[in-house]
Amino acid sequence: MDILLIGGLWLNGSVWGRVASALEPLGHRPVPLTLPGQGDGSVSATLNDQLATVLAAVDAAPGKPMVVGHSAACTLAWLAADRRPERLAKVALIGGFPTTDGQPYADFFEVRDDVMPFPGWEPFEGPDAADLDDGARRELAAAAIPVPAGVAKGVVRLADERRFDVPVVVVCPEFTPAQAQEWINVGDVPELARAKHVDFADIDSGHWPMVTQPGKLARILAAAANAA
Repeated sequence: MDILLIGGLWLNGSVWGRVASALEPLGHRPVPLTLPGQGDGSVSATLNDQLATVLAAVDAAPGKPMVVGHSAACTLAWLAADRRPERLAKVALIGGFPTTDGQPYADFFEVRDDVMPFPGWEPFEGPDAADLDDGARRELAAAAIPVPAGVAKGVVRLADERRFDVPVVVVCPEFTPAQAQEWINVGDVPELARAKHVDFADIDSGHWPMVTQPGKLARILAAAANAA
């Protein structure tokens, strides 16, 4: 199965290198995506541009792929389910949840000169970054690509209720499956509250398991794909 890998804010496709290498011997074809504005040199990219890249990869897959979103890109993966519900085998969400219709995609940090730069590690102190050593922090920060304002402030539009039929697996790094289920139950994640098939996988890592636990993450994704 093709497994489309979408990194979160400030990341390009190269962040998936070790996960991709581990997925191949497990019988799947990893497709790391570099999004417009996050690795192609564009500062004028929009959320729609990024979604178009994801949808092109979905359409190019020989069968039904699994779309994997990390962090903010969980919303991009869910947008793919909204636009191509009949084409997806499953959606995997790593360390994040889909934004609801009408809300900004990822308006989390200050935008300067039409981009949202990486804000440094202070906002992520605690469980998010606990398993990143100093070298990994320096490497991630040095490679971080400022996200265009047209992406971060883009408005999410969801319309096709068939998205709720697409199976979902929530990969839980800095939070537990029990916490994720509780957030869904109390209404904090309305999109997943309406999804018909939601499973959970615990990876017990920080927010960037593709960096700190690539082999384990690959096995979780392969198992999710096999189940689909």
